[in-house]
Amino acid sequence: MLQAEQILQNRYKLERQLGNNAARQTWLATDLSGSENSYVVVKLLAFGGNVQWDDLKLFEREAQILKHLDHPRIPKYIDYFSIDDRVLWFVLVEEYIPGHSLKDLLLQGKRFSEKQVREIASEVLNILIYLHQLNPTVLHRDIKPSNLILGEDKLIYLVDFGAVQDKAAKEGVTFTVVGTYGYAPMEQFGGKAVAASDLYGLGATIIHLLTGIPPADLPVRDLKIQFHNQVNISQNFLAWIEKITEPSVERRISSATEALEALESNHILKTSSSQEIFKPFQKPSYSLVKIKKSPNELNIVLPRKHLDGVKIIALAVKYLIFGTLGITFLSTLTFGIFGLSIVTIGISLPLLLIWLGIIDLVIISDLGNQKIFVNKEKFGIELWVFNFCRSRKTGRVREIRDVFQSIVRLAKEDNMQLESNQEKEMVTIQTEAKRFSFGIGLSAHECMWIAQEIKDWLRQNL
Repeated sequence: MLQAEQILQNRYKLERQLGNNAARQTWLATDLSGSENSYVVVKLLAFGGNVQWDDLKLFEREAQILKHLDHPRIPKYIDYFSIDDRVLWFVLVEEYIPGHSLKDLLLQGKRFSEKQVREIASEVLNILIYLHQLNPTVLHRDIKPSNLILGEDKLIYLVDFGAVQDKAAKEGVTFTVVGTYGYAPMEQFGGKAVAASDLYGLGATIIHLLTGIPPADLPVRDLKIQFHNQVNISQNFLAWIEKITEPSVERRISSATEALEALESNHILKTSSSQEIFKPFQKPSYSLVKIKKSPNELNIVLPRKHLDGVKIIALAVKYLIFGTLGITFLSTLTFGIFGLSIVTIGISLPLLLIWLGIIDLVIISDLGNQKIFVNKEKFGIELWVFNFCRSRKTGRVREIRDVFQSIVRLAKEDNMQLESNQEKEMVTIQTEAKRFSFGIGLSAHECMWIAQEIKDWLRQNL
């Protein structure tokens, strides 16, 4: 029975378990050799019982493949041996990558922006280019969030080569079905994995990162994962994901090199569902939002509240009432000051101040509008009343992580023009530290259009 503090081969001291099931264990261990002790990952397979020869062959293949790989984003092979501890264990020792798997980050509620996911995709594709260009070609066959580690150095590492296959090993013989449901394409379950099969796994992983939903839990139509209603990303990236997750391998991008070139080119790719999905959000015909773009700055002007005849009359009555109250409080305060009445001043002054605060909110609500600017250094959300800027909130463009449509529930006292607990759409700019929101009350279509315009401008001009 393996346990912490146990030393294997007089070299590897087991520290704590990283994973465990009936026949497989993974441990974090200390390598006692050399001048400085360092952490390693020790993977153990117990032979016998539920473990079949096919399992052992996959385990040994992982060791053999890792032994010949040399890439900075793949854990290095260190050792392979067997031990007889009442159970025959086959042991693979490899480099430890400090960090967190993308699966762990998803479980912690991490939200990935399009920019972050693009960077992850690019890094994984570079690893796949290396694997697929080896002779014979090495296929990972199990790309998913749990097998991608975001290291402490903020780089992506590809781990767990337990499903790996080199093309020369499979020709003309029986095969073992490997892969994870939701991330593996159909041809892989038929034993016909190709380089494009790894691209499908990457695409399914990207869908999981963007939606927060495992691809197996998303709806499927004509064997295609239906995710586009769950995300708010650029049309070219959406088309690219669709292209690498085509159910038919013949329609999928065929190589990691081609996939990387397409990702970096930002061209919209034609897919089997292009006509149905890839229509960018256009400005709604009813919208009064104005957007002005240049290479140096993006400006968005949101309209004031629309006032028709009935609302104008209601507004006039409201201001007549507020005006009468204001004159009353001011007159009373004036009388108290000239009459030297402390009691009168003590009552009327707070009432006047409260009135001023309320009338300020009313004017902003009825007559104010928001203006948003984004340039290469910073962005800002301004509140204007007539020609005066009443407030401004700014942030750094380099800290933007995502821009998306969101929903807010506001009680009556939070905004005098909304009913109690009414849900309203808005646009949110997510930065590293906080959220900036604007456009409360716009339609969902307007919010998605504005979010798309901001992200497109950032991508094209930064």
